[in-house]
Amino acid sequence: MTFNEGMQIDPDRVSWGGGRGGKIALGGGAGGLILLVLALLLGGDPGSLLGDLTGAQTSQVQPQPGSLPEHCKESGAANKYVDCRVALTVQSLDAVWNSELPKQTGKRYAQPAVRPFSGAVSTGCGNATSAVGPFYCPADTTAYFDISFFQDLVNRFGASGGPLAQEYVVAHEFGHHIQNQLGDLGRAQRDPRGPESGAVRTELQADCYAGIWAHFADKTPAPGRDQPFLRPLSDKDVDDALSAAAAVGDDRIQRAAQGRVNPEAWTHGSSEQRQKWFLTGYKAGQVQACDTYSAPDLNNPSGLR
Repeated sequence: MTFNEGMQIDPDRVSWGGGRGGKIALGGGAGGLILLVLALLLGGDPGSLLGDLTGAQTSQVQPQPGSLPEHCKESGAANKYVDCRVALTVQSLDAVWNSELPKQTGKRYAQPAVRPFSGAVSTGCGNATSAVGPFYCPADTTAYFDISFFQDLVNRFGASGGPLAQEYVVAHEFGHHIQNQLGDLGRAQRDPRGPESGAVRTELQADCYAGIWAHFADKTPAPGRDQPFLRPLSDKDVDDALSAAAAVGDDRIQRAAQGRVNPEAWTHGSSEQRQKWFLTGYKAGQVQACDTYSAPDLNNPSGLR
């Protein structure tokens, strides 16, 4: 997926660094999932592990909020550099959800804050390291991204390195923000693991919401322009997103870590489920098609053709 020519990155939309302290993060990413799965398989205490993950202090001086990296000011930077791609993907997500959320749910879209970081970061949900992976913190309504994760997604998890694989990750975390706005995000904490758990249903719904963004990303005009941020999706683009969704499935991570699969420890859903729910959102383009909480069979989403 390629950004159209002339699309400019808003230097004030993304805060490059910063944060504050608080409680344990919710809606965590794939890196934290791997470590949590290992703790459960090995009989460890996942609570203490999360404490370890969120206990580190920021490892280096972070850029100040709003200080767009110089290379992101270049023409076409979002098509060259991952951090710039994240920033412009955020603007595309804003455009899609600002249009579709009130239209489909009657709720006004409120932009989440976005903070890339390196090494570790202090957040409204506590201190977190890169080991947690990308995550959304509802306490400060902020999505956090360690840019190095996108290379880990390829090197460690075997995902495609294509642009939509990276943009899927950003769209998934925005999916958690949409859940927060609609009052659903807390369901994950009440039922934290298992193949039919609230946690799995919450993560699969975020995948479905990422698919909704992909459905509209090449159709929704950028503010003040008559063209969308992104050029039309190709089959290869969609395959890249599906590769990323499969790479962070619980079953795939468990099999790689321990050589066996334990569905009772699942928190995010299987590779197949994550792909299917992304496709459901992508094909339907409707929030109501993403009701994972009412789905009788998570392996067969309604609306999937």
